[in-house]
Amino acid sequence: MFCHNARKRKDQTVMRDSSTPSSTAGGSALQKTPFGFRQVALGEKQDLVDDVFHGVARRYDLMNDLMSGGLHRVWKDAMVSWLAPPHRGNYAVVDVAGGTGDIAFRIKRRAGGNAHVSVADINGSMLAVGRERAEKSGMTGIDFVKANAEALPFPDASFDAYTIAFGIRNVPRIETALAEAFRVLKRGGRFLCLEFSEVDVPMLDKVYEAYSFVAIPVLGGAIAGDREAYQYLVESIRTFPNQARFSGMIGRAGFSRVKHRNLSGGIAALHSAWKV
Repeated sequence: MFCHNARKRKDQTVMRDSSTPSSTAGGSALQKTPFGFRQVALGEKQDLVDDVFHGVARRYDLMNDLMSGGLHRVWKDAMVSWLAPPHRGNYAVVDVAGGTGDIAFRIKRRAGGNAHVSVADINGSMLAVGRERAEKSGMTGIDFVKANAEALPFPDASFDAYTIAFGIRNVPRIETALAEAFRVLKRGGRFLCLEFSEVDVPMLDKVYEAYSFVAIPVLGGAIAGDREAYQYLVESIRTFPNQARFSGMIGRAGFSRVKHRNLSGGIAALHSAWKV
């Protein structure tokens, strides 16, 4: 664990590795949690998720384009627009499970040089992709930190905003990750989560269900060379709490002014909350 000063090293893009506690707490071998449609030991899930993302890291962004028809870009733009990072003053953001840098780069482009983003991801392969992208584009003011969402290596009240896109459903203990989000935010800090959710448009739900379980694993096999990984990702969407249940979890973590916005008929949802 290291001390992080979000206002330092604003001119550099660096790769950091933090030795954080694993999710295998005492008794986790006896507890079960969903891994897709399977129930696995709580302490096993993180390694299984890591294997998925190690395997698909190099094709992850391409697969997002193919699976969503490019809609994931629109959803991510909507996320950063709702965040509305300021153009003036120092602004520190932690983007969790954001290894390839999609959200971090959008925040930097929107806020300019005053923003500092710490990309925290437990998967080194995803972080390597993000770091390469940052170096190639000349993007600065970003740290890439290997870190567990359930035990972030940052002091209390470090950040003005906490963002996580399409990552929280892969965390073994979602409640623990939400508690960590609350801890590292400053008073008045913003929590913003983009995640797949429950479709609320008649007929669209059936079309989306058929597409997800038939087309996406086939694409995963053909493009990323890993059909099973994308089968898991589809199943993980179905086992994730719907909009109302997830909002309740956010509120129980201590957040206030919890609200959500559906995107594309509920295929995805943005969840916003504040630490007051």
